[in-house]
Amino acid sequence: MTASITRRRSRRTGMKSKAAVAGAIAVTGALLLTGCGDQRDKTTTTRGATTAPLFNLLPKKIQSAGVIKVGSDTNYPPVEFKKDGQVIGLDPDLAAAMGKVLGVKFQFNTAGFDTLLTGLRAKRYDIAMSAMTDNKGRQEGVNPDTGEKVGEGVDFVDYFTAGVSIYTRKGDDQGIKTWDDLCGKKIVVQRATVSHDLAKAQSKTCQEKKKGKIAIEAFGNDTEAQTRLRGGGGDAGASDFPVAAYAVKTSGGGNDFQLVGEQVEAAPYGIAVAKGNPELRDALRQALAFIIANGEYDKIIAKWGVQDGAVLKAIVNGGK
Repeated sequence: MTASITRRRSRRTGMKSKAAVAGAIAVTGALLLTGCGDQRDKTTTTRGATTAPLFNLLPKKIQSAGVIKVGSDTNYPPVEFKKDGQVIGLDPDLAAAMGKVLGVKFQFNTAGFDTLLTGLRAKRYDIAMSAMTDNKGRQEGVNPDTGEKVGEGVDFVDYFTAGVSIYTRKGDDQGIKTWDDLCGKKIVVQRATVSHDLAKAQSKTCQEKKKGKIAIEAFGNDTEAQTRLRGGGGDAGASDFPVAAYAVKTSGGGNDFQLVGEQVEAAPYGIAVAKGNPELRDALRQALAFIIANGEYDKIIAKWGVQDGAVLKAIVNGGK
């Protein structure tokens, strides 16, 4: 058993080279000079005005509000979760760092994961940031099961890379090492996630091979799925690697779960922005590029112990 990430794309195999860092800084510097003048060291803000280096890139409406409203499923540790009434985790920390260079606050609003894109389309939020995998289906607003159009697509600013991991009760792996081993067994997942999609696709494969379908129980959040597995209500669970690894480390003091097999389907997490809001999308991309170049991004990634998922540059719609 290994906790290493099996990369499909954008594998981070070691420390950044000096050339890569220099290139990132040069690109970010060029963006700043063309976008709002050379103000890289000026990040203080005052009410009604700001000298944050990227403030002028934001839409006027957000400049006036001073806030970017974020839709997020805040029950997904360590990416985002609540502690003592505060939303903490990888995403809130990255958002706060980006907010400093943009001169605005990121306000996290809790909602079910499967409602986030609907809420974004309804303009309840400016963005969705919730360990959301960037893929073509979401970019185009297409149901992954049926191929039918379900709404307007979104753009993604990609900021992390993660695959999906299987975990079981500790000492009781049921012989499960790969997705093929799930045939005829029961898996618990969070609804409307990539893990859910993979489980449904694997179940079809199992039936085609006449090995028995996978019984899938989907929940509103990952914590509920973990609780079900912990109580014996399934043979395995599946979740994004950082979340599965965090559950293995922390649940029951590390005595409840274990990871099995390798990660699959490594893909980027993206900040979702409505297609009709390219100004905000591009401001977020440049803010992400800024904190990658100045080293703040790496500090945050290291804080949460997820360095293997770090990206080297900020791109839009890199998901397949």
